[in-house]
Amino acid sequence: MQTVLLVEGDSDRIAIETLARRLGQDMTGIRLVVLSGATNASRALREFGPHGLNLRLAGVCDIGEERYFRGGLERAGLGSNLSRDGMEQLGFFLCDADLEDELIRCLGTARVEQILDAEGELPAFRVFQNQPFHRDRAPKQQLHRFFGTIAGRKARYAEALVDGLELRRIPWPLEGVLNFVASTG
Repeated sequence: MQTVLLVEGDSDRIAIETLARRLGQDMTGIRLVVLSGATNASRALREFGPHGLNLRLAGVCDIGEERYFRGGLERAGLGSNLSRDGMEQLGFFLCDADLEDELIRCLGTARVEQILDAEGELPAFRVFQNQPFHRDRAPKQQLHRFFGTIAGRKARYAEALVDGLELRRIPWPLEGVLNFVASTG
């Protein structure tokens, strides 16, 4: 049975594809669907779920978008009053606060800065850090905001950040969803 793995955006898709490649995980039979925003989760869950194509489902979302996924799962008939554990049992994993936050936490700020340097953007990050609004923020917060300042930057860095991970420090939402889709269910 085909599995449909729902993700909010391109950076999530790229991160999952990159991590699967690094782990040697075969993604045959897994269709990654980019929702272009969590508000589209209900529609996708109806389309691919038990009242639609009846395919095996999984997903990753930001904790701030949990309500869209939880509500969509409930409307699709996959559970009610789902807890975080209940969502994970169904194959849906939450990032605290989002994918970039998970990756920065697992890599550490020094390693993320090395990746920025390798990509030629460390000078731009240093300028960003010295702006009055960001000057007093922690480096982790600065990095997180920096990734969101230019359209496409999150997707651009998804591969580099995942490639920079030590495989013993994979963010749980990515590890959990890849383990789920690898299982026969």
